[in-house]
Amino acid sequence: MSDWTAADLPSFAGRTVIVTGANSGLGLVTARELARVGAKTILAVRNLDKGNAAAADMAGDVEVRKLDLQDLASIRAFADDISASGATVDVLINNAGIMAVPYALTVDGFESQIGTNHLGHFALTNLLLPMITDRVVTVSSMMHLLGHISLKDLNWKARPYLAWPAYGQSKLANLLFTSELQRRLDTAGSPVQALAAHPGYSATNLQGQTGNRLGTRFWDAGNRLLATDADFGARQTLFAASQTVPGDSFIGPRFAMRGPTGQGWRSPLARDRDKARALWALSEELTGVEFPL
Repeated sequence: MSDWTAADLPSFAGRTVIVTGANSGLGLVTARELARVGAKTILAVRNLDKGNAAAADMAGDVEVRKLDLQDLASIRAFADDISASGATVDVLINNAGIMAVPYALTVDGFESQIGTNHLGHFALTNLLLPMITDRVVTVSSMMHLLGHISLKDLNWKARPYLAWPAYGQSKLANLLFTSELQRRLDTAGSPVQALAAHPGYSATNLQGQTGNRLGTRFWDAGNRLLATDADFGARQTLFAASQTVPGDSFIGPRFAMRGPTGQGWRSPLARDRDKARALWALSEELTGVEFPL
């Protein structure tokens, strides 16, 4: 464990980083700090106006590109544009996410939380992987402890939808994805690393989107009384993006929500390699995107 902060980031001069959901919250801080230390930072955002507004307050080489993780066509177009530019991507940070929202479907008919938080990033990562040189960092959550992967009903079509278990499933999927990605990279002889991070409990605009007035009041109170700020939450991602750690590491605060940054703890379900392989196969089937190496 370490008292490491973003002030300890090494130079990223000459390196390119993509951050999804970089127009607000943890993603904004992550992108801002990486740009500050010299990275060419690509803000991959659904709303270009908000992305450009965020970029205007960042110093350094910052570029805004359209990416809607709830639309596989948008994900493919984004990856095609990156490929056509001839650029290499040193670090991909899968940060964007939604939390405990009312039931909705993505453009492709996926439940919105598993679609955005897992399947969208699954497709994006595999489409970009031939261009990635260093690492993929996926932002999960300690709320993966609520999660259970239903391979028969990943998209909540055969059971009553429950917002928090659906969120937990998506965050558990992030960890299983990271483990299986690292296994596949190792098998392919690739030097690229797959890592995960979690912010603890940081106050961002992620909370309070439940569509329930009482729930919004609960999160407002929690953000005031218990939460750390977005700088603290993003610190965990930045550590994973910059420090020498083993593949398949899960980086977060020592005491779940607070404390120095280091290796985090994951549930037994998040260490199930057979389930990770099965989820990967299902994700390939649903997205039509396969491991490219």
